[in-house]
Amino acid sequence: MQTTTIFERLKNGEIISPKDKDAYKLREASFATKKLLIEMNNSSNPAEIRNFLSQITNTEIDESVTVFTPLHINYGKHTKIGKNVFINFDCAFLDLGGITIEDNVLIAPKVSLLTEGHPTAIEDRHSLIPKPIHIKKNAWIGTGATILPGVTIGENAVVAAGAVVSKDVPDNTIVGGIPAKLLKTI
Repeated sequence: MQTTTIFERLKNGEIISPKDKDAYKLREASFATKKLLIEMNNSSNPAEIRNFLSQITNTEIDESVTVFTPLHINYGKHTKIGKNVFINFDCAFLDLGGITIEDNVLIAPKVSLLTEGHPTAIEDRHSLIPKPIHIKKNAWIGTGATILPGVTIGENAVVAAGAVVSKDVPDNTIVGGIPAKLLKTI
């Protein structure tokens, strides 16, 4: 008999109630990640930062990846980062739903990648609804942008500073605003 962890269930898109028997594991894992983040965010050595990020994500972070700390992640094991990725200061990744960042992506300061939401019904509001975020090759996410659950940012796309992206962004486009709208094809 195969057992599925609460983390696998989240990655598979299952809504998790706060009454779930394994819900406590979410906070435990988040605090374990926070412990590594404290060390990572106090380092100025690029190789050391990548090493901590490898531990947090449980993947090998390529030496072409640059992260300017602080970086905030609530879990980490559902984040996959490609090659030649640049992540600037003070970004926040809520990754229980899964975050994929492909090669050559630029992420500006204060970007939020949020794969988790909540139902609007008051009685269910503390449940988690996970939906993955996928950022394709050569995308550039501008300062202070927020990418919401379930969004794919297309190849070569640009998300303008301060945008709130709630819908997929096509390849080779620029989007901006709240909510983000198509500004230009490139």
